Amino acid sequence: MTGIPIGRLSWQTEITEDAYTTSASGSGSGLVGVLLSGEGTVVTRGTISRGQLVPASVTSDVKDEDGNTDLRMTFEDGVAKLLTAEPPPKPDRVPVTEAHRIGVTDPLSAMLIPVVVDGDFLMPENCHRTLAIFDGQRRYNVALSFKRTGTIKVANGYSGPALVCGAILQPVAGHRAGSMLVKYVAGRRDVELWFAPITGARFIAPIRVSMPTLIGTLEINADWFEAVPTPARVPIEPNAARR
Repeated sequence: MTGIPIGRLSWQTEITEDAYTTSASGSGSGLVGVLLSGEGTVVTRGTISRGQLVPASVTSDVKDEDGNTDLRMTFEDGVAKLLTAEPPPKPDRVPVTEAHRIGVTDPLSAMLIPVVVDGDFLMPENCHRTLAIFDGQRRYNVALSFKRTGTIKVANGYSGPALVCGAILQPVAGHRAGSMLVKYVAGRRDVELWFAPITGARFIAPIRVSMPTLIGTLEINADWFEAVPTPARVPIEPNAARR
């Protein structure tokens, strides 16, 4: 932000024919603390069904303005269920109800967008969706819409076309109604998410985020974006263990 580094994030994903694991760890500080701050790790595991990512379990260990949060959560038929003790409701938060946990996904799975069937990743249809997200504490939507296509080059790895989607943050529950993030970011139509293809998989992933703030434009840019093929698994012969 304004040319000053404000944080760092490492995000890794392994995708096979029928399952996936995705994890992210990092921290934000300095100027970004005007809107959000903290550090932690999140891991999601799930399956792939009909080309869609279906989360099964989420673990997270996050330290932010609310303190330390150690969370374990499972998903069954799109319904999020917390396995760890829920913190008592806070009077300054919009209450989260059982209905808010239905038909949702986790933040990491949500941002790995499946490419439309028989389509190119640059097709506008890939942006036309609303992501219903529950992170264990907050329920919100990210409404995506097509803006344009562009090109991007990162220091390590990917160089080529990118799909640019507009993103509107829509808080639903679990948030502070008067927080800086909600007050100045929610509902804005000038937030952009840039997506690049994951080689070897029918998914695209964020490679750049641009978000205006009170003190300048916050940009999150990948300095490394690379897809590495998973080594093929060699079948084990029935008698191999006895040789």
